[in-house]
Amino acid sequence: MTLKIDKRKTGFVDRPSFFLMICCYFAFGVVTTAMASWSPIAAIIAAGFVITLHSSLQHEALHGHIVRSDFWRYVMVFPAMGLFVPYERFRDTHLAHHEDIHLTDPYDDPESNFLTPDDWKKQSRIMQAVLAFNNTLLGRMVLGPAIGLVRFYKGDAALMMKGDRQILKAYVMHGLGMMPVIWWIEVISPLSMLGYVAAAYIGLGLLKIRTFLEHRAHEEAEGRTVIIEDRGLFAFLFLNNNFHALHHHDPSLKWYELPKVYLSHRDGILERNKGYQFTSYGEIFRKFLLKRKDPVAHPLR
Repeated sequence: MTLKIDKRKTGFVDRPSFFLMICCYFAFGVVTTAMASWSPIAAIIAAGFVITLHSSLQHEALHGHIVRSDFWRYVMVFPAMGLFVPYERFRDTHLAHHEDIHLTDPYDDPESNFLTPDDWKKQSRIMQAVLAFNNTLLGRMVLGPAIGLVRFYKGDAALMMKGDRQILKAYVMHGLGMMPVIWWIEVISPLSMLGYVAAAYIGLGLLKIRTFLEHRAHEEAEGRTVIIEDRGLFAFLFLNNNFHALHHHDPSLKWYELPKVYLSHRDGILERNKGYQFTSYGEIFRKFLLKRKDPVAHPLR
């Protein structure tokens, strides 16, 4: 099924996205200064939410949104607010993830949380218990960032050891991008660096709410990507990426176009993704906070 979508044309700068990016950096400044002076704990939590929003804006940027110029788009997301993941690696692995035919594949999808049945059997009982808890929403929020980062860094280190200079460059640029953030926290902000690292971890944990069930194992590629009909706080933080099946169908759609397009094509989109749909993030919390959504071993491998 093909969806016929009328798209909004933008000029050199996509003003809603550009304005939101400016607001994001302004919020970062307020949270790490004024709020941190009032309550460091509140500032750490709030900074986690701001970092989540910044990551969502990076997602817009890697799909070519915000501004047409590749150079200025890179400049806008250059500060490594989230600390842990180099933007260039996020960009490259995420674009590879958009090869829908490979979605959820333990080897070919860079964002898959599945293991092959053979790899699952090789895990120790302790690790199997950890990975099983990681397949609950609470586990994904608490342990998911650490588990994901270990896998991510291990894979990148192996590729760099084989001579991949592009990945090495991504980490060098990431180090440069961290410098203004570290300077701000060490010199301007009352927050400690450890407190900001905690905020960055919270930001990753919040992002795991979005990615927790974005994809499922399904024989047909079109049936692997979710729709979450949410318009609340999390939908805003994730810039409507909860309409994920629509995003995968057409990544050129901007964040503020997704809800309207979805409502106009709801029946067709849900037919296309084989009815993989939830009404809200509240429903997901109720169903999966302490319950596994999937087995760790890919059920179709």
